[in-house]
Amino acid sequence: MNFLLLGCGKTGSLVEEVARQRRHEVRVLRAADNVRCSALTSDKLKNINVVLDFTTPASVVPNVEACIGAGKEMVVGTTGWYAELPRIRQLVKENGTGFLYGSNFSIGMNLFFEAARTAAPALKHQYIGQIFERHHAQKKDAPSGTAVTLQKIIRDNGGEELEIISFREGEVVGMHEVIFDSPNDRIYLCHDSKSRRGFAEGAVRAAEWLAGKKGFFEFKDVWREL
Repeated sequence: MNFLLLGCGKTGSLVEEVARQRRHEVRVLRAADNVRCSALTSDKLKNINVVLDFTTPASVVPNVEACIGAGKEMVVGTTGWYAELPRIRQLVKENGTGFLYGSNFSIGMNLFFEAARTAAPALKHQYIGQIFERHHAQKKDAPSGTAVTLQKIIRDNGGEELEIISFREGEVVGMHEVIFDSPNDRIYLCHDSKSRRGFAEGAVRAAEWLAGKKGFFEFKDVWREL
């Protein structure tokens, strides 16, 4: 397939590498080549099967609007824009295209989401909880999109919204911890990413899955099908 990759940072570069290893054609578009989304017109995207966005919170929404308007399937791994989700969902519906986003494309993290979902009812049994997340110092958004997803999962299944405590330090790839504490014991859940490759592999597999599909999808709901 032909992929267009928006963003060539640490994760984006790995997405390009993984996609090429899986025998896809990849064109990388840097910010300087896409001023005001000038490179995301229907004509310029006509040979692209799926667009993947790993840019910044400030850039992602205009990119999404342009790609949806051009009728292109899109996978978004950028976080920090989720206040716009209802409007983007409606745009996808109106334009009849395919859209998939995720706060984390790692299979391991999605298993971690399941563990958190299972543990969340502890909050109904005299436990109190907190969420901790650590990322590299260059990460733009805090709390992380993954931590916000964890918070929502726990709120939906445990009935309480946990505080998120964020740290930005060094070259930490990504660590997320959930702690449930009671007078009698402590439940400690932790996911520690050793490399970004898991994110990249999940994103490429998501793009392969999305190609030709119409609708609005979240990675945590489809990863088992990959």
